[in-house]
Amino acid sequence: MSDVTEQGAAEGGGRRARGEGRGAAARRASRTGGGPGPSLPYIQRRIREYEVLDEEGLQLIERNADVVLEEIGIEFRDDAEALDLWKAAGADVRGQRVHFPKGLCRELLKTAPKDFTWHARNPERNAQIGGKATVFAPVYGPPFVRDLDGNRRYATIEDFRNFVKLAYMAPSMHSSGGTVCEPVDIAVNKRHLDMVYSHIRYSDKPFMGSVTAPERAEDTVAMAKILFGDDFVENNAVTLNLINANSPMVFDETMLGAAKVYARHNQACVVSPFILSGAMSPVTVAGTLTQILAEVLAGAAFTQLIRKGAPVLFGTFAASISMQSGAPTFGTPEPSLVSYGAAQLARRLGLPFRTGGSLCGSKVPDAQAAHESANTLNMTLLAGTNFVLHAAGWLEGGLVSSYEKFMIDQDQLGMMQKMAEGVDLSEDAQALDAIREVGPGSHYLGCAHTQANFQSAFYRSPLADNNSFEQWEIEGEKRIEQRANALARSWLEHYEAPYLDPAIDEALKEFIAKRKDSMPDAFT
Repeated sequence: MSDVTEQGAAEGGGRRARGEGRGAAARRASRTGGGPGPSLPYIQRRIREYEVLDEEGLQLIERNADVVLEEIGIEFRDDAEALDLWKAAGADVRGQRVHFPKGLCRELLKTAPKDFTWHARNPERNAQIGGKATVFAPVYGPPFVRDLDGNRRYATIEDFRNFVKLAYMAPSMHSSGGTVCEPVDIAVNKRHLDMVYSHIRYSDKPFMGSVTAPERAEDTVAMAKILFGDDFVENNAVTLNLINANSPMVFDETMLGAAKVYARHNQACVVSPFILSGAMSPVTVAGTLTQILAEVLAGAAFTQLIRKGAPVLFGTFAASISMQSGAPTFGTPEPSLVSYGAAQLARRLGLPFRTGGSLCGSKVPDAQAAHESANTLNMTLLAGTNFVLHAAGWLEGGLVSSYEKFMIDQDQLGMMQKMAEGVDLSEDAQALDAIREVGPGSHYLGCAHTQANFQSAFYRSPLADNNSFEQWEIEGEKRIEQRANALARSWLEHYEAPYLDPAIDEALKEFIAKRKDSMPDAFT
């Protein structure tokens, strides 16, 4: 049975299991899960974006990107359909390299939405992508984990489920993410099915799809249609999907294949040059921004050739390298400048923006991990980032998903959420009554205003220890990693899955079983 036929059969079976007579509202109600408690909505920033480029600088980068597109070109590798589409659109195609007339990509991007809703199976968890919104998603892609027993080892599907559960329970995490770790105990060509199912079953927040092969993207769409219904998926974004440029200036057949699948089904593509400055882009901020803009313009515009109006994000992953060892470095000034500038360029294009996270090169969640992650995360918020991948759990330059680091990072995300609220200027916040009541030389601890507001006045960390030295000593002299370990264990012990309609669950399992039976295991 072909992939298309098999998907159609599974979708039809899912519809029959749910009952053809049920309306869209009833279907959406059946997907709703209650959640683990005080889950916070996505951020609506009330603080200004920090900008590093003036108008002259922005125009310079844009002119230079036009030069790259027209004179140097972008390679669309091993995809005849993509090359034919660019020819038909008026580009100059020479072999696999596409040269773009000035303004072509920008003209195509006029059909891309400035913002859109990323739908969750629980409508209360829907998130806006674009505008003043910021959405946090966990670490993505590591093949290793650092587990709660202190071991660095290959990740398993059980680890994957655990990170999905933690993301579901984290109040300031707005998405369960995508490849929160790579479950190497399942065949490469089949693991995406278990990964997507885990996002659907163990969380009710919005999730990302598989991009490692076009057929895996098709499976993601098919599973989304079992969950949401065919028409809903074709008319609404229910997945975000990471389409990396193979920098410098190449889109390979894998990424192009996945991008075509998702764009055709109206699912959002995050077109992200993966930049290690000095290796995959020039060593300068201006040169890197030029290359990033050229790559995003070409990749994002391509989605509009596939389907006008398909949602697409201006993404970048920016880091630098040690010019001594060649190893990637994080939390340093230059990648922050790159991300600030790229955010400005995205806003000028009218596209939602992705960058940043809690990035570090440290091998354990130590002081290096903390300061590198804090440097990156603060920049991420102040840049005005709309979608933040790697917001929690990233360790060792992205090779490791860490349970303890996840818990520490999600605490920081709560602080970012509070920071994004800006300054409250309401009458109560002005506190003139409190100032009058206390007067000179007294204190505010017992005044009426403090008593009325103390519970919500300041962010309270579940991990930071602010007690006296003596109290800390009595309680075992625990470091933050130990407290994070205990909190992760507690969360997982008390996890309760959100409700999922049993008929939908059964249809998903049936689809997965048929897909797995249709192909032999492949571990490469």
